[in-house]
Amino acid sequence: MIRYGTNPIAWANDDDQSIGADIPTEQILHEAGEVIGFDGIENGHRWPDDPVALRELLGKYGLDFISGWYSTELLTRSVKDEIAAVQAHLAKLKANGCKVCIVCECSNTVHGRPDVPVNDRPRLNADEMAAFGAKIEDFAAYLAGQGITLAYHHHMGTVVESPEEIDAFMAATGPATHLLFDSGHCTFGGGDPATVLARHVGRVAHFHAKNIRRPVTERVRAERLSFIQGVLAGAFTVPGDPKGGIDFLPLLRILAQAGYDGWLVIEAEQDPKLRNPLKYQSMGLAALKAAAVEAGLDRTSVKAV
Repeated sequence: MIRYGTNPIAWANDDDQSIGADIPTEQILHEAGEVIGFDGIENGHRWPDDPVALRELLGKYGLDFISGWYSTELLTRSVKDEIAAVQAHLAKLKANGCKVCIVCECSNTVHGRPDVPVNDRPRLNADEMAAFGAKIEDFAAYLAGQGITLAYHHHMGTVVESPEEIDAFMAATGPATHLLFDSGHCTFGGGDPATVLARHVGRVAHFHAKNIRRPVTERVRAERLSFIQGVLAGAFTVPGDPKGGIDFLPLLRILAQAGYDGWLVIEAEQDPKLRNPLKYQSMGLAALKAAAVEAGLDRTSVKAV
């Protein structure tokens, strides 16, 4: 069953917590759940750490906890240490019925550093990628034993950003490791999203419907801006934005043909002072639902759309 989710970074950013700091938590949840009508929401720095308190808070607004970002540091620590580090997050996922653990290697990422151009991100050579992939696969196998699927988030400013790196990462991992496919990060990273998704759709366990404004992403590259500077400049937006550069219909058709069954999440951070989250998230959900129905991916929302 296809379900629709969002991420609180549309209202209050996690990488730079000053962005949206003035927006009350209650407003975020009220707008996401009761006004816009999302089915669920991903993790954010505002939510309580206690799994039961989290479930109760989101439930008041008709929202399920989808999952949330977990930063691995497998380039600098052992799989055993990573397993120990993930326990609190894993408990949160289990207690809230989550199916996936969203993972991204952050031991050396630059996406949270406002002083470093996103172009100057870390890179792995072939041997390093193979070793990294082996460790991720071991970690994913542990999570699978706990009933949770690892969904790796390729991301700007990290060691898995470009389409070639996505391919190399998927080749370096095994059946326990799945992919969180993010249309915006794939495109910003230099890939054609439909081509990359088609190659790996059989291992996609989670989908971020993120749009980009191409003139801004091109400026980020040309002017050597940081990831945060790109966000504030408007690099990302939602499905349905006339200024967006991604056609979501082909992507959703690929998911439909592969029998994808899971969450479609609008994860699009913007400056809420310039682009009202309620307006943009409402626009995004309406466009995403309509495209999913047209693609044959969502057959339950046909009447509603």
